[in-house]
Amino acid sequence: MQIIRARDESDNLLLEGFLFSGVTLREVRKRSRHLVRSIQRKSSDGIDVFIVKPVIKPARRPSIHLILFLATIVTTILAGAMMEGVNPIKDFDQLWKGIPFSVTLMLILGVHELGHFLTAKKHHVDATLPYFIPAPTFIGTFGAFIKMRSPVRNRLALVEIGAAGPLAGFIVALPALFIGLSLSTVTDIANAGGISLGDSLLMKIATAILYPGLTEAQDIMLHPIAFAAWIGMLVTMLNLLPIGQLDGGHIAFALLGDWYPKVAYGSLAAILILGIFSVNWIVWAALVFFLIRVKHPPIIEDHAPLSRREIILGVITLAIFVLTFIPMPFRT
Repeated sequence: MQIIRARDESDNLLLEGFLFSGVTLREVRKRSRHLVRSIQRKSSDGIDVFIVKPVIKPARRPSIHLILFLATIVTTILAGAMMEGVNPIKDFDQLWKGIPFSVTLMLILGVHELGHFLTAKKHHVDATLPYFIPAPTFIGTFGAFIKMRSPVRNRLALVEIGAAGPLAGFIVALPALFIGLSLSTVTDIANAGGISLGDSLLMKIATAILYPGLTEAQDIMLHPIAFAAWIGMLVTMLNLLPIGQLDGGHIAFALLGDWYPKVAYGSLAAILILGIFSVNWIVWAALVFFLIRVKHPPIIEDHAPLSRREIILGVITLAIFVLTFIPMPFRT
C-alpha cells in the first residue's frame, strides 16, 4: 500500500493512497491483522480512502506500574547494599549504603523508558507506562520496558521512538560514569576479587582520562555509581542490537527496509559466535530468539522515503552502540 496522506478522525485513521498492482485489500487486512481491527476502502475524487480502526488494548491501571517501580527500588537498594558488604538481615540499619547504586540505575532505566514513552505520545502511539522488573539478581532488576499497543504510522515515528530511549539513558549514564569513576579506588589486580567486568571503548576512554597513570598490574574497584553506569551502558548496548523489537530493531527496520531481515539474522549469528568467548552472549541470544523474536511488525506507511533526520538519528545511535559495545561483559 502506498500512503499519500494520513490523518486522524475520532478513533480512526484515514489513509489516502492506493494499493500496489496485484495487491488486494484482503491481503492487506491479513498482513496487518495484528495492527488493525478493520480496514474499509472508499473512493473520493479518484483517490482511495482507507478507513482504519487500529487495535487498541485496554489500559492497565497505573497501580501495577507504581507497585513494580517501588518493588524495584527496594530490590536495587538491597543489591547495592550487599555490594557494599552489608548483610540485609543483620545490618538492616546499613541498607542506606545501597541508595547510590539504586538511584543511579533507576534513573538511567527510568529516563530511558520515559524517552520511549514521551516520543510514542508525540507520534500518537498508544504506549503503556514503564514496567520495572524487580528480580533477586546481583543488580536487583531485569530492567524495564514499555509496550506499544497501537501501530506506528511511519519510519520517522519508529526511528524516533526507538532512538529516544538509548539517547536519553546515555545522556544520564555518561556523567554518572565519570562521577562514579572519580569516586572509585585503584587496587592491585592480585588483590582484586569477584567478577571482572569487560571494558567498552567508552570505559577505556573515561579510565584513560581519570586514571592516566594506571598500570597493567592495577585495576579499578568501581564505586556503586560507576557500576550502575556500567550496567546502564550495557543495557543500552544490548537494546541497540538491530534485532526484533529491541530499540535497535526498530531503528534498523525503519532505515534498512528489505535489508532488515539479513541484518537482523546476521546480528543474531554474530551473537552466537561471540558466545564461543563468553556464555553471556548465548543467554542473550536465547532470550532474543525465544522472547523478543527476530521478526519486526510492519508499520502503516512503509514506503515513505527516508529523511535526513532519520539518517542522523541512525548514525548517532550506531555511534553509541560502538562506544558502549563490550565483547566480553563478565569474566570470572
